[in-house]
Amino acid sequence: MKGFRQFITRGNLIELAVAFIMGAAFTAVVTAFTNLVMSIIGKILGGQPNFDQVAIAGVAIGPFITAAINFLLVALVVYYCIVKPVNAWRSRHQADKETPPDEVELLTQIRDLLAKNEPTH
Repeated sequence: MKGFRQFITRGNLIELAVAFIMGAAFTAVVTAFTNLVMSIIGKILGGQPNFDQVAIAGVAIGPFITAAINFLLVALVVYYCIVKPVNAWRSRHQADKETPPDEVELLTQIRDLLAKNEPTH
């Protein structure tokens, strides 16, 4: 029972559960945005916002067009609402943190300072 409790309370599992729940909630927002844009596209083209009925030479390409547009809209929302802000945040916070010099660099600086202060014979 102790091992199971450690497994359940481990940070990665809880973070994964939170990410899954947030992803499910975000799905509703993306779906609503996609439906909105598809409705606008349908109004502009004077038809239904669903392209499933489109066919060329008897080959139904409409479902592919609908899926491709939906994919591009989802990718657009994910990129501009998640990826781009997170990358900007990371670059801002990584620029704030200066990496300390490594041991070799510190020892070299100490050696140079000692050599500069050493009296000549």
